[in-house]
Amino acid sequence: MMLRILVAFSLQLCMTQLIAQHDHVGEMSDHAAEEHHHHRNEIGIANAPVYFMKEESFSYGLHLHYIHTLHESKFGLGAGYERIFDEHGHHTFGLVVSYRAMDKLNFILSPGLTIEDASPGESSFAMHAEASYEFEFGDFHLGPVFEVAYDPEDVHLSLGIHVGYGF
Repeated sequence: MMLRILVAFSLQLCMTQLIAQHDHVGEMSDHAAEEHHHHRNEIGIANAPVYFMKEESFSYGLHLHYIHTLHESKFGLGAGYERIFDEHGHHTFGLVVSYRAMDKLNFILSPGLTIEDASPGESSFAMHAEASYEFEFGDFHLGPVFEVAYDPEDVHLSLGIHVGYGF
């Protein structure tokens, strides 16, 4: 139930901002639109409850990433790390490919390897897909993030807060 409320709230917040952004862009001068740019590098962290679909249980997850934007494009490359705690414990290391679909809307795809706490000498393929929306405060940005992740043990979903620092 709480997950549904968080999803509904995040979607409402994003839609409100997208509509406001669209209306505001129409009013901006060409000069003002040219001045807005994004940082070439970002370090980000996301805190989120994680829902495991097979087990129908929650855990806590922490995500970290570094992304470098490629030239003046909407694409970026980097590295990511996920840590899930408690009995679902695992570490995931991955390559991060990002795409800035709109000014504040980002999508990330991250193939990688998961190492389960229960089997520290073994690794398995994992795939993470993420969408985030940013509210900018100088070099920092903050906003909701939604992630779907696959590994051989389970599929998990997370909805949380992303905080990033651009430089």
